[in-house]
Parts: sequence; C-alpha cells; structure tokens
Amino acid sequence: MPEFDVVGVGLNATDTLLMVPHFPAYAGKVPFDAEVMSPGGQVASAMVACARLGLRAKYIGTVGDDERGRIQMESLRSTGVNLDHVQLRKGCPNQSAYIIVDRSTGERTVLWRRDDCLRIDPGEIADDQITGARLLHIDGHDTPAVAHAAAIARRHGIPVTVDVDTIYHGFDRVLPNVDYLVASSEFPGNWTGIRDPFEALESLQIEYGMKVAAMTLGAHGALARTGGHFIYAAAYVVDCVDTTGAGDVFHGAFCYAVLQGMTMPAALDFSNAMAALNCTAMGARGGIRGLDEIRLLMARGERRSNPDFAARAQASGSPAV
Repeated sequence: MPEFDVVGVGLNATDTLLMVPHFPAYAGKVPFDAEVMSPGGQVASAMVACARLGLRAKYIGTVGDDERGRIQMESLRSTGVNLDHVQLRKGCPNQSAYIIVDRSTGERTVLWRRDDCLRIDPGEIADDQITGARLLHIDGHDTPAVAHAAAIARRHGIPVTVDVDTIYHGFDRVLPNVDYLVASSEFPGNWTGIRDPFEALESLQIEYGMKVAAMTLGAHGALARTGGHFIYAAAYVVDCVDTTGAGDVFHGAFCYAVLQGMTMPAALDFSNAMAALNCTAMGARGGIRGLDEIRLLMARGERRSNPDFAARAQASGSPAV
C-alpha cells in the first residue's frame, strides 16, 4: 500500500493581506482596515486541504529561511502534511505576496515575488518521492521539475492532476503526462488561441489525451470535458470575505474526489463547495472546512449558475449536477 494518498510538487507562499473598504482607483489612495500575514501557495494549500479531508498528504517544495518561511513551515506542520522532502534554502527569502482584498466583494488583487534561489531542480526529485503516493498534484511554475515528477508518475501508473493559471515555457512537456487538467478560466484560451472555452477545452483534451480537461470559473463554478461531453457545475453562494486561495482549495478537494472515485459531476460539485467555504474567512487557508460542513453546504446551499454554460453542457449530453 502506498505510504501517501497524495503528494504535491510546487509552490508555497506567505501572504500579507491588506483589507480595504473598496479597491482604490488608479493612482488613488484608501486606508486599509487590517493587515494579516497568512500562509498560502497553490500546491501547499491544496495539500493542506487534502489533509483536512483526512488524506495522507505530502508536500515537496522549497522554503526560504526567513520569517515568512518559518510561518509557512509551522502552518504545514500543524496540519499534518508530511514535509520530509521540503528543502529549506539558506539565505533565501520565501515566496511572498501582498494581497489587496476588497471588503465590499471579497475579490483580491495579488502582487507576488519568488526569488530564483527557490527554484526546484528536477534532479532533486527522486522516483521514490513520487511512487509512494496514489496521486500526484502539481502546478506549472518550476516547469522542468514538475515535468520530471509527472513523467515519473506516468511511468508508474500514478494519476496526475495539475493546477495551471498561466503559460509557462516548456509546459508542453508536462501536459502529455497529465490525467486531470484543472486550469484557470484564462489558460485554455491563452494556450490554444481559441476564445470559446468549450472549444479550447476540447482542443486541449484531444491534443494531449488527458482524461479530464477542466477550468474553474470563480463565482460561476466549474466546467469540465470528459467522456466526449461537457459537465458544468454551478457555484455556491456564500457570504464572501476573501477569495484568496479558493482555487487552491478547489484543487485539494478535487484530488480528494478523484481518490474517492466520485463521478465527475459529483467531483466538481464537491470541489465548488469546499472552495466556496474557504471564501468565508480571511486568508488562503482561512476557511478550509471538513467533510461535515462541505456536505451541509451541498445539501442546503444556494447555487449560482451561468445559464449559457449550463445550456451548452446539457446540449453536449452532460449528466445532471
């Protein structure tokens, strides 16, 4: 039996959240209400979500040896995520972000920095670091390293999920070894040059042969193509405090759903619910909830649907969500 349910290779970050009554106009000035330092990062936060759901999760990445790095490591340790192959880089600042959160909407604007001293080298990832898990989750930033990890997983029959929000040089070497692509709403169109999201996802799936090609849609839910048809899952309506980390938590929930063998409609619905709950508190991991609260929202929560996406998915022969 594998030692871990899921291993993640990719980014972590320590955020400074600045809460403002409303986002300032260009060249404007507004007072901020609160300043909060909070751990985050795409793959690290997804692993925290997995651990919160009861999975045996392991994080592989690099952390700086400054105060932000210390905060990140303490957060990961406290959640039970395995850190055996996290590298502490001496004399290197941890990845940081300054995030301006608009209290009136919960939407955020991110300014981030990651020094090159945090780069993960492919040679630092050995086969046994990947093969000890049932699932591999990656992002796209250190592309040669995640490509190497995905290739290891493919050779050993381990499914790969990927969270990608922008175009990275060399990412074409990653995609052939991906089973579940869950991208931002912008990535499919930017990668393929096809503006229509349905056509862009279809093009990606056909070209690279992944089992599922999907995108998150923020306040409108998620869209996926699998089995020759599209599935649209509406978003949940919550009292949104901060959208930071919602996508990362969605990916953690999606990893859990895949490992649980959920149908794709159920997987998207479950992931939408966990992501929505994370938006009800400050910080990238502030609103991560467990199974009971997720199921309660799924049973009683109000959904916000995009009629165009829903209609087109249904026309493709989609199962109901």
